[in-house]
Amino acid sequence: MSSNLISTAPITPVILAGGSGTRLWPLSRTAYPKQFLSVGGDQSYLQQTALRCLGTCEHAPVVICNEEHRFLVAEQMKSVEVHTDAILLEPVARNTAPAIAVAALHLVSRSDDSMMAVFPADHLISDQDGFLEALLSASEAADKGALVLLGAEPESAATGLGYIRTEDLPGENASAPLKVIDFIEKPGLELARRLISERGTYWNTGMFVFKAAVYLKALEELEPEMFRHCSDSYDKAVVDMDFIRIDESSFSRAPSNSIDYAVLERTDQAWMVPFKSAWSDIGSWLAMHQSMPADVDGNTALGDVVMMDTKNSHVHSSSRMVATIGVSRINIVETDDCVLVTDIDKTEMTKELVNRLVQAKRKEAETHAICYRPWGHYESLNNGPRFQVKRITVHPGAKLSLQSHFHRAEHWVVVSGTALVTNGDEEVLLTENQSCYIPLGNVHRLENPGGIPLELIEVQSGSYLGEDDIVRYDDVYGRSPQSEDEGSASAVETGTGMTPA
Repeated sequence: MSSNLISTAPITPVILAGGSGTRLWPLSRTAYPKQFLSVGGDQSYLQQTALRCLGTCEHAPVVICNEEHRFLVAEQMKSVEVHTDAILLEPVARNTAPAIAVAALHLVSRSDDSMMAVFPADHLISDQDGFLEALLSASEAADKGALVLLGAEPESAATGLGYIRTEDLPGENASAPLKVIDFIEKPGLELARRLISERGTYWNTGMFVFKAAVYLKALEELEPEMFRHCSDSYDKAVVDMDFIRIDESSFSRAPSNSIDYAVLERTDQAWMVPFKSAWSDIGSWLAMHQSMPADVDGNTALGDVVMMDTKNSHVHSSSRMVATIGVSRINIVETDDCVLVTDIDKTEMTKELVNRLVQAKRKEAETHAICYRPWGHYESLNNGPRFQVKRITVHPGAKLSLQSHFHRAEHWVVVSGTALVTNGDEEVLLTENQSCYIPLGNVHRLENPGGIPLELIEVQSGSYLGEDDIVRYDDVYGRSPQSEDEGSASAVETGTGMTPA
């Protein structure tokens, strides 16, 4: 397949932002997974991916995410001034093949000739020019009906990545498409070492380019049940504010499978374009360590870190100083509520640890001490029998739901900004150092009418202080009266906030 033609179809980037990122716990958690993290910079991985798309693709991106992360995605896109074509909400997780299918259905609803480039939201790519070169070559092959993968040249015997074997080797054109002959998923160390010594073997980056209609045709032939349920779920989708809600009853019936297993390993249309830029999927703390510049002792660090007699280690501090003496090949990650310490070569086991925490119903697997909401965020400062203290931040123009509680009263003290408080039949404007008392059972609402963030201290007191003690009467974010509580990460929207429509 030659790559000397110019792609005739403009490319629409499709960003997969639905991962849970358990391998980067405790920094990444269910309510705030790694694609939304800003590690060592100002922009999150999702924002970096979206901005990269602006420089390489003609159309605005389509983003696919879990329903509970919708406001977080919207706010992160807004904060870097990226306009999205659509934000598609997955009601349940079904892996990449169904997710990509609903994005493809969205694109073909506009044009049968739509070209899509699929990008995970949590990858690092250092060379924009090399990325663009690979993408253009892939689009030329996709124009002719190929399902194209982007493959990275292996830099180490990684056991946490998939590998691709190709039939041909690049000649003068190092980015020419190569026929795929085999996939090897996450090999053991011995096999991985043998693979990287072979010519024509590449890492599978999880990035793909193809025409939407070509992918849907292949899916219909190879996975007819998946195709049928995905089609039904998109046909029944509804628009909600800035989002498209995929129908849950149909989508949940679709078999859960990756695009690799469902389609690419079973088709004769799979081709691969070599990807020259340095690339990492940041799939473990070891990968994080390897992606960062190291000091003379091979150490990498973020935050307030002091190292003595320490070698080839990674230390990440979020809220306090972390000091090490006389250790090597260790990984330490500190947050305000958890500390993870591992052998740096065993950081892949972090996922198993998180599974144990989930089984034990530990909240640390789900949420941070800081919990993000559509209107802002709150942080638990102290708690004890019959009381709890929180710091609450409300974004300009945002408001909490109109609500009441059966078992607790609340006292609010404004630290900075302006609060508009509905308290029963009264409405009062509070400024810095002013306060109000919300009696048990009173219908109330907190709103920030100002142009700067509102910060206040909330003291709760009562017989039960669980976040599910809430009756919601009105909510600008479309949350239901009681099934979605204000504080449960598994039940409500998580986000840095949007100005309410």
